[in-house]
Amino acid sequence: MTGYDEERLGELLRLLPAPPQAWVRAAQELPQARAEVDRIVARAEQDAAFRARLVADLEAALRAEGYEAGSSLLAAVRIRLKAYD
Repeated sequence: MTGYDEERLGELLRLLPAPPQAWVRAAQELPQARAEVDRIVARAEQDAAFRARLVADLEAALRAEGYEAGSSLLAAVRIRLKAYD
């Protein structure tokens, strides 16, 4: 053990600069983004036609379903779908 108690750790954390606002926003949006990826993958597991559209053209398939197909969403879905290859 390092010998730091909760009070000392709190003091040390207060000395750190505030995180950039973009990091704070990203952290706040992360749970919703993960849930969205989970819903897409769950649907792909259950719906072969949807899964085929995703594999053929991920970005177009997501946009057709009303998703904003940003780079982070595309990357997360790609990673999760590769597990089913």
